[in-house]
Amino acid sequence: MKALTFSKRQLLAIVLLGPLSIARLSAQNTNELEPVAAPIPPGLETVEYYSPAVDRRMKFDIVLPESYYQSDARYPVLYLLHGYMQNYTVWGRNLAAAFYARNLNDLIVVLPDAGNSWFINYASSDEGQTNNWEDHIVVDLLAHVDSHYRTEARREGRAIAGLSMGGFGAYSMGLRNSELFVSIGSTSGALGHARTAAAAIRAGADRRPGTPDPQRQARIDEADAFISKIIDIPGFSTQDERTPKGVDFITAEQAEAYDPFTIIYEVPRSQMPHIYMDSGTEDGLVQEAREMAQLLMLNNVPFDYMQNHGRHNSEYWRRSIGHMMTIQNEVMQRALGKRP
Repeated sequence: MKALTFSKRQLLAIVLLGPLSIARLSAQNTNELEPVAAPIPPGLETVEYYSPAVDRRMKFDIVLPESYYQSDARYPVLYLLHGYMQNYTVWGRNLAAAFYARNLNDLIVVLPDAGNSWFINYASSDEGQTNNWEDHIVVDLLAHVDSHYRTEARREGRAIAGLSMGGFGAYSMGLRNSELFVSIGSTSGALGHARTAAAAIRAGADRRPGTPDPQRQARIDEADAFISKIIDIPGFSTQDERTPKGVDFITAEQAEAYDPFTIIYEVPRSQMPHIYMDSGTEDGLVQEAREMAQLLMLNNVPFDYMQNHGRHNSEYWRRSIGHMMTIQNEVMQRALGKRP
């Protein structure tokens, strides 16, 4: 793949998109920089498969333990979800998840892709699309992974977590499908997304996206041209393609059906997954994490919470992932009876 060259001004587009699929930016001279695709970490493989829930061929990255192909052992699985405008490559190749997975070396980490869908089943889809993105994860992906890899294919051997939009997705899907996951985790989670949507619908607000600033959009499009080549999912690689066509929630009730602050009351105590969350203290979403922590404390629900210096950026997520992954792995190993 031929690399694209960006001026320093054009690199703002990459900053706006966040740590998507670019490992580093190497200097060519004093005026130009070249984006370089992230290297493939040890143990990471990319898998393509068909998902009926969204009627597309999709991809995910998977990180296998070092001894996977030399043993017959079964492993628990952590499903790690990306943020908005990110993709399946970000956690494993850019944000150190593959490094920590190989360090632990007794679990499988699966890195799915759901575009800019918020991991929900859309209320309605347009342009002939099928946008059941929750089912894409909890039905199609889980079945594919369990049938193709030596997994502990039961609740005790599954955890789900994510960053920002992915933190919301992990909580909403994990609570809505608590029979599937023994642990749910969020780092910098946008946990209030569905609650905000419900309030906007009740207020009669126009939830359609506004007209983007032309200059900002041009910079994003410039970076998108490079990143879409790395994603390389036919019909699902550019940001426009990755944004579902249709309506996410038509009614407030539909939004509340995905709201972690609401649906957590519907999970029986015996079925409540282990709950982990963290956020940077300089992150605007830290208040949502604190509110969730307060709700859990008031209702005497056990959970793990951490906050540390940091913003809503890759520097923070590279620090938070090792902590979250270690805790969720220990929860699964203990649930499987593999710890004293």
